[in-house]
Amino acid sequence: MKRLLTILLCAVVLVFVVLGAMFAVLMSDEASSVNAFKEKMNATAAAAPPVLEAGNTIQERYLNLLKRYLTRYDCDECLRIKSPLDQFLAPHQVTLSLVLPAEQLRSLRADGHDAPAQAETMVGLRRLDNIEFCIKDIIAHHIPGDLLEAGAWRGGATIFMRACLKTFGDDTRTVWVSDSFAGLPKADAAYAFDMSHNSWRDGSMAVSIDDVKQNFARYGVLDDHVKFLKGWFKDTLPKAPIKQLAILRVDGDLYESTMEALTIMYDKVSPGGWIIDDDYGAVPNAKAAVEDFRKKRGITAELKHIDWTGVYWQKPLK
Repeated sequence: MKRLLTILLCAVVLVFVVLGAMFAVLMSDEASSVNAFKEKMNATAAAAPPVLEAGNTIQERYLNLLKRYLTRYDCDECLRIKSPLDQFLAPHQVTLSLVLPAEQLRSLRADGHDAPAQAETMVGLRRLDNIEFCIKDIIAHHIPGDLLEAGAWRGGATIFMRACLKTFGDDTRTVWVSDSFAGLPKADAAYAFDMSHNSWRDGSMAVSIDDVKQNFARYGVLDDHVKFLKGWFKDTLPKAPIKQLAILRVDGDLYESTMEALTIMYDKVSPGGWIIDDDYGAVPNAKAAVEDFRKKRGITAELKHIDWTGVYWQKPLK
């Protein structure tokens, strides 16, 4: 009996030693990930943050202020970045954020280089400027159709879309918010690009539809001109009651998701409308999807760069 207890005790000790070693290796890997992340942020934020203009009209001042708050650009206590450790800690309902010098983070935030811990969008100021430009253009040139973002995260870009339309007095269009609200879909093994993209595994992009609606309500833009499409693009977009689009904004991360959104919705974009892809420079998967789609459809319209990752083009007028 004593010998059996000794064996059991040794087995228990051995299990704890192995588990301890595994945990040490995991934490070492995560620490390396954090250090690599910090090094990347330090290298990226070499330039000083831009000097932002307040705007000349009351409309411009409001929209510029909204951009700064949706990105938390001017909120020193909100300048936090989601930590790579979140993937490990999320199951335990614990999150961490990294703190970098405010001026360094503003430089990152202006161009959408970081994943904010609190902000409603990670697209940065430049891509919000681009949304405003496209909306002004479709209104000025009477391009018919609604606005749709495929891949909304916390809703910041679509909140800004609706705010722009209200500011410019356009109540004829609907803003469509398309997202699974459960993170990225499981990558299809047929797409090698997507299998190497970790976001679909860790669920880091998941934000519930209720949280997104609350974000809209917080900014006073949750109204009848905002519609939500919950589910995978391949399931919801073909059935969406959308007749025309003036702006199609795609933020799908994966090759498959990006290609689905473009393939299903492109023909609904009116001539003179705009197609925007958020991930072109940041995610090789998305870049490949955009280039493959344009090649397949024979699209030669100039592909314009917004910042380091975002691109857009205008559907030619017939």
